[in-house]
Amino acid sequence: MIPLKDDVPSRRVPYVNLSIIGVCLAVFAATAGAGLNRTIADWGVVPASFLTLPAAGMALKILTATFIHASWLHVLGNMLFLWIFGDNVEDAMGHVRYLVFYLLTGTIAFVIYVLINAQSKLPLVGASGAISGVLGAYFMLYPKAKVWTMLFIFFIFAPVPLPAVLFLGVWFLLQALSESLVYTGGQGGGVAFAAHLGGFVAGMLLVPLFLRRRTEQTT
Repeated sequence: MIPLKDDVPSRRVPYVNLSIIGVCLAVFAATAGAGLNRTIADWGVVPASFLTLPAAGMALKILTATFIHASWLHVLGNMLFLWIFGDNVEDAMGHVRYLVFYLLTGTIAFVIYVLINAQSKLPLVGASGAISGVLGAYFMLYPKAKVWTMLFIFFIFAPVPLPAVLFLGVWFLLQALSESLVYTGGQGGGVAFAAHLGGFVAGMLLVPLFLRRRTEQTT
């Protein structure tokens, strides 16, 4: 399922969301090429060594890994989801709270992945853990929103409006199924499904703490 747009208009310019998208694209453009693998190895989160780092080192690794991507498909796919869902979550939280929420849920997603895959020596990069947190928040805030989704129906690609609760619910179930296949010995294609699940649940649980106060919403 590929989301195309939703029907919830932004009330304010989502400065933070747009800045995150811009930084992710700029970082990938700057690192793409022969040196990308070295960048990922140096600045990605490697579970096997992550917990041996000092706290400052852990924080730095998570921050840098969140803004690094492994391919154009990786970064563009992540930014598409952030573009569609992030502006409305930023509306509900405000700029500063949204930035803190984004980084916090991303951190939780990385930590959960590290704890589950503690022996892995493969570096993990990408914004999908933090974006999953945004999806979890959107799931709670805008369940009745319509998400226009590109579906493959009878050999035809067709845009179909789906309730956000259905789109995101199916997305979450697909992540859980994929993680279960990886856990039982299947191939995950290098995708950190555990981070997606952790970020989504963190977003659902933390969103009430980051919402604008009523007085802020009416100004």
